[in-house]
Amino acid sequence: MKLLTRVLVTCPPMLGMIESFRPRFEARGVEVVAARVVQTLGEDELCATLPQFDGWIIGDDPATRRVFEAGRAGRLRAAVKWGIGVDNVDFAACRALGIPITNCPGMFGAEVADVAMSYVVALARETFQIDRGVRAGEWPKPRGLSLAGRTLALVGLGDIGRHTARRALAAGLRVIAYDPKAPPVPEAVERADWPARLDEADFVVFTCALTADNRHMFDAAAIARCRDGARVVNVARGPLIDEDALAAALRSGKLHSAALDVFEVEPLPPQAALRTLPNTVFGSHNGSNTVDGVVRCSEFAIDTLLGYLGAPEARP
Repeated sequence: MKLLTRVLVTCPPMLGMIESFRPRFEARGVEVVAARVVQTLGEDELCATLPQFDGWIIGDDPATRRVFEAGRAGRLRAAVKWGIGVDNVDFAACRALGIPITNCPGMFGAEVADVAMSYVVALARETFQIDRGVRAGEWPKPRGLSLAGRTLALVGLGDIGRHTARRALAAGLRVIAYDPKAPPVPEAVERADWPARLDEADFVVFTCALTADNRHMFDAAAIARCRDGARVVNVARGPLIDEDALAAALRSGKLHSAALDVFEVEPLPPQAALRTLPNTVFGSHNGSNTVDGVVRCSEFAIDTLLGYLGAPEARP
């Protein structure tokens, strides 16, 4: 008797809408199992669980060689990394093990860019500080910065970076971008080699992928190059920034403030030094999470994975 094809989903945004996607699996005779997860499953838990499944839609879990080897020793035949980022996935291991895999490219550029620019505006006008003050019974009126005529250093010119550049230019910001591999961008975007010209930037915004070469690229040395009072936004990956160095610069006043949607360890640990600083704004690695974006990416992930698994097309 042929076993029913089973798929494990561990991606939190997709899990938040999983009931709406069940019919898409069921129409092709596939059982979908929703993992119980806040942000990621651990490597040991994945090794114990994954062998029971034919396919895996991956979130930000540690998709290591060990995990894929454990899955391949069982039923695992294919995987899809939900979303754009792939720094947590060992693609080389998948190739060696004969496991078809892809990510979901070009899905969330606009959504994440919207969040990046919302953080830029929030730091410029100190809206979060105002909110906290009003809630505490105060009536603060900080003098913020106008965006027009200011300079934004944009680290990364992929899909998210290009969308962010367009929004920044529309707001009247001057954009200096860092990405040696980027295709042509709007003529108004200036190009530079990291970390040159950081002293010109009022805002430093990270939208790039995490690689072995750029971990902690924003460290104490890079921060020292920044203009005093610069504001920092990260909607990319937490390990791009040395959080200890960032906390020290925020504490000393070298940097004015920071808005972080991502962290080196997620969820952000209770003892993290950043938590003690009032000039910070935090997200929950949620920049891509809109109804429209989740549906678009999840349908792509489902259809791609079921194609890999040879699940029959649904009948009209």
